[in-house]
Amino acid sequence: MSWFLSGMELSVFSNSPLCRFMTSLLALVCLTVSASIVLADQPPPDGTKIFPANLGDFHQNGRISVLNKESVKLVDAVPAEPLQGFVATTEYASSKGERLGVTLSRFQNDAAAYSQFTLLRKNLGEDGEISSAQAEKIGTSSAFIRGIGLTFCRGATVVIVKFEADKQPDQATALARLLAATLDPGEGDVPVLVKHLPSWDEAQRDAVYVVNKDELLNAIPNQSILNELTFEGGTEAVAANYGQSQLAIVEFTTPQFSADNDRRILAKVQELRTQGQPIPSAYRRVGNYSVFVFNAPDEKTANALIDSVKYEQVIQWLGDDPYLEARVERYLAQTTAGVLIAVLKSSGLSLLICLGAGTFFGALLFRHRRAQQAALYSDAGGGTRLNLDELTDAKTAHRLLEPDRRTKSDS
Repeated sequence: MSWFLSGMELSVFSNSPLCRFMTSLLALVCLTVSASIVLADQPPPDGTKIFPANLGDFHQNGRISVLNKESVKLVDAVPAEPLQGFVATTEYASSKGERLGVTLSRFQNDAAAYSQFTLLRKNLGEDGEISSAQAEKIGTSSAFIRGIGLTFCRGATVVIVKFEADKQPDQATALARLLAATLDPGEGDVPVLVKHLPSWDEAQRDAVYVVNKDELLNAIPNQSILNELTFEGGTEAVAANYGQSQLAIVEFTTPQFSADNDRRILAKVQELRTQGQPIPSAYRRVGNYSVFVFNAPDEKTANALIDSVKYEQVIQWLGDDPYLEARVERYLAQTTAGVLIAVLKSSGLSLLICLGAGTFFGALLFRHRRAQQAALYSDAGGGTRLNLDELTDAKTAHRLLEPDRRTKSDS
């Protein structure tokens, strides 16, 4: 695999599929970071610090090419944007001689990297010929993406491991796991907004997470209502499909941003309805979220989908929390009350168990004594009755004389 630089520009690759792949990759990278704060100019990092020389049974044997954010230029006359961080490429060889190309893209933060991963997965599509289970649990999220190979995201890094078309993905998977272990995990999880999707663990498999409006418009095309949104102050969005319906959640960082966007959206919805143009199946502001449902089969289904979105507000104080003492008092009161209730419940249960056990064994003892009294009953008025007529069964026959001995004694 021959990847090289020429005059700090991205040159033509040795095979056309790879060229098309890098074109798509770099275009999406630039879209992802266009709304982010541009990092200060810095020289490209040392390639030997990016790619270890040896990883398990793999040996790095290709040239390491590193492009910093000022060096990456798009091909095919696509406008260039500065890249956050850098893109580095190299090649590894396995102990079996299989050659694997590696592309590592470093972004400013975890959110930008995860956004890049979901955009690649959506725009290029997952490879249906390879089971997605083979790519599970690599980094934060991973997938086999058609045309480029095994792709995973970990922290602020997106890594692509490309393997030969006639090879199985086992070696690529093994190399990806080893590479992931060398990367900073960052927050170590998907963005919180993704987890607020209904049934998020299923929906996130094809969800698109974005950090600017252009990416959202690309993920949900032909919906002019989305042009009213402004991605200020770190706004982010996620979109996922639920059957025929498409759900989009846009989170604003402050209630003011949320309220301003909500007013524009409601006004635009009325305008589009008057003009007879397409409008969302349902829209609602939920906390700092603007929630849209598109292409739902009916309004009831759309509203039910919005109802399943829960806004969870998190407040962080820059200084001392003024409500800490009140919360501690409330916690102690609740804990003490809980302990008292638990003690009363356990005491009452113990009392019931004791009463029940006493009643049961008392009844058994009472019945036993009544049975003993019944066995002592006699029709002789309480006296001793002699068994002279031998009509009464002898209950203690071993104490009676044998018949022949009694005859002798009578005589």
